[in-house]
Amino acid sequence: MTDVRPFDVFAPGSGTVAVLVALRLTGLMLIAPVFSAATVPVKWRTALLILLTIVVQPIAYATMTVIPEITPASAIGELIVGFGIGLGAALLVGAAQSAGELLAIQIGLSGASLLDPLTKQSSPVLANFLSLFAITILLSLNVHLGMIEALADSLRVVPVGSSMDLNAGLANLISLGGTLFLVGLRFAAPVIATVMVGNAALAVLSRATPQLNILSVAFPLQIGLGLFALGIALPYIANTLGNWPTAYDQQLTTFFAALAPGGMH
Repeated sequence: MTDVRPFDVFAPGSGTVAVLVALRLTGLMLIAPVFSAATVPVKWRTALLILLTIVVQPIAYATMTVIPEITPASAIGELIVGFGIGLGAALLVGAAQSAGELLAIQIGLSGASLLDPLTKQSSPVLANFLSLFAITILLSLNVHLGMIEALADSLRVVPVGSSMDLNAGLANLISLGGTLFLVGLRFAAPVIATVMVGNAALAVLSRATPQLNILSVAFPLQIGLGLFALGIALPYIANTLGNWPTAYDQQLTTFFAALAPGGMH
């Protein structure tokens, strides 16, 4: 490895840095909401990848003290860094979708499925609704710009081609993935609790008036009660999603610290 000089398109190692930056951006676009949507044509994503690589390459080059090398380890490391940056927003969208799937089962709408416009896969209507609701809230917070800014900042904190503790970084991402179900359950908990109380009330009513055809009453009442509770819970879900910037900063700080050799594990 040789010492680098101030950024120049034709400087030694300029192409190497560009490739590593592109790999980090690729990891981000593989999982980040909006960027990874199936509705976005591949050629547009490729054009955006090339454009962002050109824009942020000077930042990456300025942080280098030696010219990096492209190796399997450095390539995987850059993909993991980009993946971790995109995961912070993808977790909230995934949690909202899992909450919708759970609610669809509890309310009785699991059979009502639609084609998800973002993933091109069939999923319950409530899962589609909450997923699009979460993406709308995050876009209002400029999540797409926040992730690109975070990637630019990562070039200073974790320079491309630098030594990383990939085992600790992957362990951190796995632990973050484990929170998806908990966040989704938190989103769905108020509605599930309301439906359970309604079911308990129907059970008492069926015992008090045996002549009542409880099945003809329970199904529409359960759906109506669940949708009513979901409407009331939406502002609280939006408030949780609105705290994304703070939670995202904390997540990235922990993730980058885990990547640093000898850092916080």
